Amino acid sequence: MSRKIRYGMVGGGRGAFIGAVHRIAANIDGQIELVCGAFSSDPGRSKASGADFFLPPGRCYGTFEEMIKAEAALPLDERMDFVSIVTPNHMHFPPAKMALEHGFHVLSDKPATFSLAQAKELAAIVKKSGQLYGLTHNYTGYPMVKQARDMVVAGKLGKIRKVVVEYPQGWLATRLEASDQKQAAWRTDPKRSGAAGCIGDIGTHAENLAEYITGLKIKELAADLTAFVKGRKLDDDGNVLLRFSNGAKGVLHASQISVGEENNLSIRVYGEVGGLEWHQNEPNTLLLKWPDQPMQVYRTANGYLSKAALAAGRTPPAHPEGYLEAFANIYKNFANAVRARLDGKKVTKDDPANDFPKIEDGVRGMAFIEAVVASSKKNAAWMKLDV
Repeated sequence: MSRKIRYGMVGGGRGAFIGAVHRIAANIDGQIELVCGAFSSDPGRSKASGADFFLPPGRCYGTFEEMIKAEAALPLDERMDFVSIVTPNHMHFPPAKMALEHGFHVLSDKPATFSLAQAKELAAIVKKSGQLYGLTHNYTGYPMVKQARDMVVAGKLGKIRKVVVEYPQGWLATRLEASDQKQAAWRTDPKRSGAAGCIGDIGTHAENLAEYITGLKIKELAADLTAFVKGRKLDDDGNVLLRFSNGAKGVLHASQISVGEENNLSIRVYGEVGGLEWHQNEPNTLLLKWPDQPMQVYRTANGYLSKAALAAGRTPPAHPEGYLEAFANIYKNFANAVRARLDGKKVTKDDPANDFPKIEDGVRGMAFIEAVVASSKKNAAWMKLDV
């Protein structure tokens, strides 16, 4: 099939933040094109946003319902191939459900849904529909994150014993939502964000990163959530103890009131014979630590890296790659999976086209959120994940 993969977007219009990131990421490899969208809950704003992106007026829809129905009625060689959902959390499930039921693949921003019940329902819909579903846990797209995963899977660190993952930010150290700042307003609103604030927004990234790199599943947890800013309805800081499926222990910390921090996501993993360390602020470096030799420094795009890490890189060694490129790797792999479907080809387990977060990750993310909230309400009692 010699054409670009076509997608429509729900959300991400004028005044949105993450929509532009998705569009840039989708466009980086030149394999995907935006052909339509319902870019806002306001039909006028949606259509104006579509004009900003130079889309034909007839493909700029007032609602996602209108978009999905109209696109499904188009010939196969014109309609969109998948839907990208970039709305606040409470609007992830409705368009995903409708798109899947109308025969479209879905790539959604995280968390997958508003609640665990919705996530489980969505998983059943994905299975029944047979369509692809992806989730933009974009930090798994970094080359050195893939290198870390491959080294753990290969047993380079031995059996994993300890995982320390943190994601501190400082942008909500004051009650920014009171100024009607759009991003702060919906993220701190339980009607739009869901049961958690900070933990749902960035804690799920830390949870997903820990499970992706180690290949382990969080079995149970004990959590302490706090809303430090007076008047805030949802947590802005969380501290979580983790127990993994193989007996490993972990610590997860997420905060949006850590003054001076930007997006300081980092992870340390310790096995019986070695350890590794990765920081999102310096994403092109992976540190390997040993008990009987000097620390090793692995760098992006060098020939000694794993196949998956090399496939995720785009520039020669020492040329910086970062957030947008990692985000683009999610889109690239998902689009290649869509292309394989359209060409009638099967994607093997180890194919990069299979390397993107799926509905199972979405269900685990929602189970993590609800277990954290429940544990905190019971004074950090241990809770099993309901998956």
